[in-house]
Amino acid sequence: MKVKLLIILAVAGVVAGIVSAYKSNYHKPPLKPLFSPARDPYTQGVYANGIIESYQPHASDVNIFPEVPGTVVKLPVTEGTTVARGTTLLVLDDSVQRATVEQEKAQAAAALAMLNELKAEPRKETLAVSKAQVEAAKASLKTAKDDLALEQKSFSLNPRSISKKQLTDAVNAEKVAEGNLATAMKSFELTRAGAWIFDIQNQEHLYRALTKTYESGKALLAKYTLRAPADGVVLAVNAAVGSYIATAGTYDTYTQGYTPAVVMAHAQPSYQVRCYIDEILIPRLPEPSKMQARMFIRGSNISVALRFVRVQPYVTPKIELSNQRTEKVDVRVLPVLFRFKPPKGMKVYPGQLVDVYLKARIGEQKK
Repeated sequence: MKVKLLIILAVAGVVAGIVSAYKSNYHKPPLKPLFSPARDPYTQGVYANGIIESYQPHASDVNIFPEVPGTVVKLPVTEGTTVARGTTLLVLDDSVQRATVEQEKAQAAAALAMLNELKAEPRKETLAVSKAQVEAAKASLKTAKDDLALEQKSFSLNPRSISKKQLTDAVNAEKVAEGNLATAMKSFELTRAGAWIFDIQNQEHLYRALTKTYESGKALLAKYTLRAPADGVVLAVNAAVGSYIATAGTYDTYTQGYTPAVVMAHAQPSYQVRCYIDEILIPRLPEPSKMQARMFIRGSNISVALRFVRVQPYVTPKIELSNQRTEKVDVRVLPVLFRFKPPKGMKVYPGQLVDVYLKARIGEQKK
C-alpha cells in the first residue's frame, strides 16, 4: 500500500508540475488596438505635427484683445455662439470714463453757448442801456451849457455878481459834460458793433478743441465694449465676470502667461492645418505646385487629404503647441498651411493636434 501511495503521489506531483509550467508559460493574446497609428501613406514622406485652425486668408484664429484695461461686467456670449459683425462680446467697467465723457460734453456745450452769445451781440437790453446813457450825457451837457450861459450873462452885467471861480467851475463842468457825452457815444457804438471778431474766433477754436476732446473721450468709451470684428463663431472666452483684463489679455494661471480675451473664427465650412516642418527636413519638401499631404486624426483611423495653401517663408523656433512656449532645444521649424473640408459626420475643432505626412521630393532617401 505504501508503494502504491508513493506512486500516486509522484504521478500527481508530475501532473501538477506540468500544469504549473503550462500556466506560467501561457500568455494571452494582446488586445487589438482601437486604432492604427498613423503610417506614411507615401513611398517617401515627411512627418510633421499639425494643429487645426479656422481657415483665415492671412492668419490663424481671430484673437481679440481689449485696447483698454478694466474689470469685466458683462459676458453676453459663450463658446460656440455664432455672432454677426458688431455683436457685443464683452463689456468692461466704464463708469470712470463715462463720467469723464459727460464732463467733456458739458464743457463743449458751455463753450458753444458762449460762442452763440458772442455771435448774438449786441443784446437788445444792453443796447437800450447804452443808448439811455447817451441821452443822459446829452442832458447833462445841456444843463452844463445852460449854467455856463447864465454865469457868463451875470458876469457880463455885473462882474462882481459872481466870483471868478464860479465862472471857471461852470466852464469846466461844460467840458466834463462834453467828455461824458463823447464817452457814452463811444460806448454805445462799441455795444452796437457786437462782439470783437477775435473774441469770436478764439471762442470758436475753444469750442472745436473741447468738441474734439469730447469725441476722443467718446471713442475711448466705446473701447470698453469688445465687439465681433466680423461674422463668425466664438471659439473661446478666456474671462469671467469680475475678472480683470489687461491690454495684453487675460492672465492664465495654468500656463502662467497671457491669453486673448476672446478667440473667434470666421464661419466657414473649411478648416486649415498649420504644419511645422523640422528644418532638417525642409530640403525634402517638393515645389509648392507639387505639394501633397494627408492628415491623420489622433485616436481614430480617419485620414483626410489636404490641399496646399501656402508656406510661411520664415523659419521660427520650435514650440510646444499645447501652450505656445518655446522649447529649450535649439530646433527651428517651417510653417506650412493646408486646407481641408471635414467629411460628413467627422468632428474636428480648432486647436486639435493631428499627424500629417507630406509627400517628399522624388529621389530623396527616406530616413
